[in-house]
Amino acid sequence: QVQLVQSGGGSVQAGGSLRLACVASENIFFNHCIGWFPQVPGKEREGFAGRRSDGHTSYDDSVMGRFTMSLDNAQNTLYLQMNNLKPEDTAMYYCAARPGPVYGAISVGDYPYRGQGTQVTVSS
Repeated sequence: QVQLVQSGGGSVQAGGSLRLACVASENIFFNHCIGWFPQVPGKEREGFAGRRSDGHTSYDDSVMGRFTMSLDNAQNTLYLQMNNLKPEDTAMYYCAARPGPVYGAISVGDYPYRGQGTQVTVSS
């Protein structure tokens, strides 16, 4: 059973930066897709950032150019660097993984492995 443990997050002012980390219990990145899902009621498809098993990354338009993922294979850790944060980035962020080479539905409910979530709050 794959386990994901998140860290990072917190409260910052607009324009600030945060880094989230998602540590996997084993090296899943070569055969799983993994994504960051900000959860805000009514806006579940916005802010998605994902990495396919082949290393290809995708970012929702709302975070393109501001958020960047990086992988530390030795530590089984996927990071999300969040720069130039905006109040609308405020959400509970979940990292989640699913087996296979494709994202499937961009919904955290479609990913069987999920971290515990971490709150990001951006004030204006």
